[in-house]
Amino acid sequence: MACLLETPIRMSVLSEVTASSRHYVDRLFDPDPQKVLQGVIDMKNAVIGNNKQKANLIVLGAVPRLLYLLQQETSSTELKTECAVVLGSLAMGTENNVKSLLDCHIIPALLQGLLSPDLKFIEACLRCLRTIFTSPVTPEELLYTDATVIPHLMALLSRSRYTQEYICQIFSHCCKGPDHQTILFNHGAVQNIAHLLTSLSYKVRMQALKCFSVLAFENPQVSMTLVNVLVDGELLPQIFVKMLQRDKPIEMQLTSAKCLTYMCRAGAIRTDDNCIVLKLDHDLKHAHELRQAAFKLYASLGANDEDIRKKIIETENMMDRIVTGLSESSVKVRLAAVRCLHSLSRSVQQLRTSFQDHAVWKPLMKVLQNAPDEILVVASSMLCNLLLEFSPSKEPILESGAVELLCGLTQSENPALRVNGIWALMNMAFQAEQKIKADILRSLSTEQLFRLLSDSDLNVLMKTLGLLRNLLSTRPHIDKIMSTHGKQIMQAVTLILEGEHNIEVKEQTLCILANIADGTTAKELIMTNDDILQKIKYYMGHSHIKLQLAAMFCISNLIWNEEEGSQERQDKLRDMGIVDILHKLSQSPDSNLCDKAKTALQQYLA
Repeated sequence: MACLLETPIRMSVLSEVTASSRHYVDRLFDPDPQKVLQGVIDMKNAVIGNNKQKANLIVLGAVPRLLYLLQQETSSTELKTECAVVLGSLAMGTENNVKSLLDCHIIPALLQGLLSPDLKFIEACLRCLRTIFTSPVTPEELLYTDATVIPHLMALLSRSRYTQEYICQIFSHCCKGPDHQTILFNHGAVQNIAHLLTSLSYKVRMQALKCFSVLAFENPQVSMTLVNVLVDGELLPQIFVKMLQRDKPIEMQLTSAKCLTYMCRAGAIRTDDNCIVLKLDHDLKHAHELRQAAFKLYASLGANDEDIRKKIIETENMMDRIVTGLSESSVKVRLAAVRCLHSLSRSVQQLRTSFQDHAVWKPLMKVLQNAPDEILVVASSMLCNLLLEFSPSKEPILESGAVELLCGLTQSENPALRVNGIWALMNMAFQAEQKIKADILRSLSTEQLFRLLSDSDLNVLMKTLGLLRNLLSTRPHIDKIMSTHGKQIMQAVTLILEGEHNIEVKEQTLCILANIADGTTAKELIMTNDDILQKIKYYMGHSHIKLQLAAMFCISNLIWNEEEGSQERQDKLRDMGIVDILHKLSQSPDSNLCDKAKTALQQYLA
């Protein structure tokens, strides 16, 4: 049988069974309201951080039923609230989840829920609306379809710090141009949000500040109004300047800087006001230094500790901030952001959830298109992790033209980039379809493949052998590849086995031969090559167990008696003295080698 090269992070991934998900949906239809409530609570606990479960429940029709229960007058307020919480959790999954929720007309149902007198239910609806409206697949216009929605949201701003936070976040994400700015402005956004800048809650202050940055963007009317707004006796520009101080969080400094910049551009603030202009320039430079230091710190903290990685990623807006760092103008900040993501990508759980939720692969692919080598090395190393077989990012990365990009990296003069390019291709080829393997071979070219096999860098050579080993897996794939590239591959194998290489290199090369020997037609390329057969015989008697086992693997695949032509192959190998060596190895003190030899001998006796 063929063997694949194990990828750097290999661990079992439990698959959720759709049947078990069906149980959660069925409970939503129970005639007992208390059982329905408990069923929704259990569903809430089941979907937290589990995108597979979320997808299953959506496919099984949970969303329409949850929306029905949420809108039913007979449903208790507690049930309605729990339904809104579950819907919000489903929305925090993939973009496809959000699309499914939108198709079920979730927004009108949630907006209707805002008319309830119950504050907890209102907050749950707003939290879900916030998640949906901040998704890139949600059209902002859905917020403005009903003219009564904006004034009602303005009225809800006074209810609690949560309504303030969520509504401001919705406004800042759904204000995408002058028309939206005008609607919000005319409904009193400036007056209703200004006092939130002095809230005791940092999140409320931050979301209010973001609202002002989108309201003032290229809008002279808003900017001129902001200049004269008083909050607790202070003018708004003075509050913005205070938010630029070094003791304030970087995000707050940057956003307040945006507000002041937009006001300056609109002519609302004099551009020669040193108090503001110099402060902007100085603090933006300082902010870059702080962000770089923060990303470096997170990268270091998360390097070897899964719990810390989880805490970093679960910090609100943290992934958004790090991903935004990939497009920073400062090369040092971009490099630190990539290093931070690379550190976090060592987590299998985060690769399957947060990295997919935030579509990290998209900005990463942009970084790889045009960046200095120091960034490319870290970014391409991170791409290796995103291409592991359990990563949901693998497929979209493939579709975005990654094969050509990675093949290009293998031609770099920088050994680290060559290693990462071939490593990523190796992960890509692991258990891949024939088409992907063909694309890799076509894009890489036979000539480049063999240049890599003679590379002076040992890591490049090992990863190239790993790529070949993963390409030559699954019998139809082995036969197909060997029918077109067999001659060159056999030449390369011969050269490596004859060369001055270490044990690990020769072991990998023998494993490639073992995979070829597992092919239906490909094995004839070995049987008709006496030179290769003699080398396999030589390594069966080698002093190193690893090489003996790898050579044994080749022999076992060649003599397996259930396959056509096995008798002829057995006879030829017997004439070469292979059976005698097998008898000798069956007495080996190494139990693994001994068992393999005995199994091979049984093929002759069967």
